[in-house]
Amino acid sequence: MTRLTARRSLLKGSAAAAALPLLPLSATAQERRFEPQAGPWRTFELTTVVEVPETRGVTRVWLPVPSVTSDWQQPLDNAWSGNAAQVRLVADAGRGVRMLHAEFADTVDKPRLTLTSRLQTRNRLIDWSKPTPVSEDPAVLRAALAPAELMPVDGVVRKTALEATRGASSDVDKARAIYQWVVTNAHREPKTRGCGTGDIKTMLETGNLGGKCADLNAIFVGMCRSVGVPARDVYGLRLAPSAFGYRELGANSANLKGAQHCRAEVFLKAHGWVAMDPADVLKVMRQETADWIKDARHPLVAPVMKGLFGNWEGNWVAWNTGHDVTLPGSAGRRPLPFLMYPNGENAAGRFDELAPDSFRYTISAREVSA
Repeated sequence: MTRLTARRSLLKGSAAAAALPLLPLSATAQERRFEPQAGPWRTFELTTVVEVPETRGVTRVWLPVPSVTSDWQQPLDNAWSGNAAQVRLVADAGRGVRMLHAEFADTVDKPRLTLTSRLQTRNRLIDWSKPTPVSEDPAVLRAALAPAELMPVDGVVRKTALEATRGASSDVDKARAIYQWVVTNAHREPKTRGCGTGDIKTMLETGNLGGKCADLNAIFVGMCRSVGVPARDVYGLRLAPSAFGYRELGANSANLKGAQHCRAEVFLKAHGWVAMDPADVLKVMRQETADWIKDARHPLVAPVMKGLFGNWEGNWVAWNTGHDVTLPGSAGRRPLPFLMYPNGENAAGRFDELAPDSFRYTISAREVSA
């Protein structure tokens, strides 16, 4: 079977699978609960510490800070210390991405920077039974329909989305069909570095739909955009364990190395911006147990599949929603696909943000009283 034939077979099978309703669980099955409820704001103090082991010319560091203000997140303040010659909050303003930029003189022995951000977060919920038409800035919606460098909205992306949404008329129906398509056809690939790159054109052209959150949720976002449903990735970091006992849906607050996580949201005319996270459904399927669960109707997965279509748990901070992000003051390098990790550079080049042990950064969080 050729690669193209294999992909066509996959699409044909996936369309049928996506149309299937989730079957009732067996009365003997033990279902895990995943039901985020309305609750109070939680306040977190989030600390990132960067220690560059050696100096090679001027050193520059960029750290993401919470840039999203909403009814589920409130950034409070940022404070920093270290031995940098200059430290300031900067932004890729066109994409709404804020960051802390530090520059260290070439005479500094070991560049050090500590950033402490305080924020409040809470569970994000939707009541599908109470539609309320919501307006949004047309410029924001245009941005949420536009292509990005690694996320085209034509060609194979649009073709796949049209097949996945065949028969769906409303924006809710289209979002649901694409959500189910991603869960049915894609998979979590633990060997992917970091959170992936979000190169959805290559993934769909090759039929290799394995990746991590920045890949899997990008497929969802790109497919939604291609059929006229505004959508965007939301790049962030897990802060604390899940309240529902799912190991893979939370993090160890004392050591958040590798806790970066990208979520997604869509704009629905009757509900406004709505939470989505098919990538975490696939993470539970692949990594919550020793066995790879291949059926979203499994009692461990079904509550997550249902819950993450419209809701998410407030144990996570959103940095930003930007694609193709420029680092102000960088030495002429290409934009990043997204800013979710600490970044840095010196005369030897760009640091590997996916290697916290060699770049030498740590991230931790603690929950505090407001």
